[in-house]
Amino acid sequence: MRHVIAILNAEAGTLLDRNGEEVRALVERGLGRDGRKVEVQLLRGKNFLRAITESGSGPHDAVIVGGGDGSVSLAVRHLHGTGKALGILPLGTLNLLARDIGMPTDLEQAVAVLGAAEPGMVDIATLNDRLFHTISGMGFFSQMARAREMARKLKLWRFLAVALAAIYALRRSGRFELDVTVDGKTRRFDALAVLVSVNRFSGPGWHRGRLDEGVLEVHITEERGALARLKAGADMVTDTWRDNPGITSLVGREIVLARPNRSRSWVSTDGELERETMPLTYRVVPAALSLLMPARQEQAPLTEARSHKRW
Repeated sequence: MRHVIAILNAEAGTLLDRNGEEVRALVERGLGRDGRKVEVQLLRGKNFLRAITESGSGPHDAVIVGGGDGSVSLAVRHLHGTGKALGILPLGTLNLLARDIGMPTDLEQAVAVLGAAEPGMVDIATLNDRLFHTISGMGFFSQMARAREMARKLKLWRFLAVALAAIYALRRSGRFELDVTVDGKTRRFDALAVLVSVNRFSGPGWHRGRLDEGVLEVHITEERGALARLKAGADMVTDTWRDNPGITSLVGREIVLARPNRSRSWVSTDGELERETMPLTYRVVPAALSLLMPARQEQAPLTEARSHKRW
């Protein structure tokens, strides 16, 4: 990296209680090693989003995005194919992609890690030809996203917002017929939820052990009654879901999800909720994103999933 632009969301919770100029100086100092040129933009709302959409052009060779998964996903779409590297300052709630590559959530530590980061190529995927970086889901997952957005608008405390979101999502979620086509082979499910991940959840705690397998994995939670639903939820929390017979996981390079007699559906993708046109077509795009990784970080060896199925 010789020329870096850092675009930071001034409304991120991590930055709200900090002096803007101090944050700017911290980032400039942490990234400005070896004569590197650093530009820091601390922006709000539409200005923050506009800066990300325009970051694919210009003389810089790397873009650091300080925000959540949705902001990172927006950057992925606008940096893909430009040759510019993407770096992440994890300032959101879940920070899925940042977590998978081992980025610390502490601001000072994250800036220090990015200052010595090295670019590596990782897989991304498309949903109906729109790029995303980690996960996309329907059913319970999209209801969780909708409830979380409502809680945010009410400005509730984070832990209370998550609890209310879970209660709301469980109440609103119901079974739906789902046709799942993986690399041309189709099965029908009575589903409660479905989640598509870029590469497999092979590490503990819903972590992806590798970001370069070149595959997608679809996880279908089947509707098998109230008790089975509670057990599936508990297994997801305790990380024993691979052994749950009500959760089926399938691997492929192209996954199509269709709901009979349904032309549109709410889908949560990288934390952003959209009403998508059915069917949903997912395709993996191998080694398509240059991502700044913690120095000397090696991808963890892939752990074979015990109940893993492949078509």
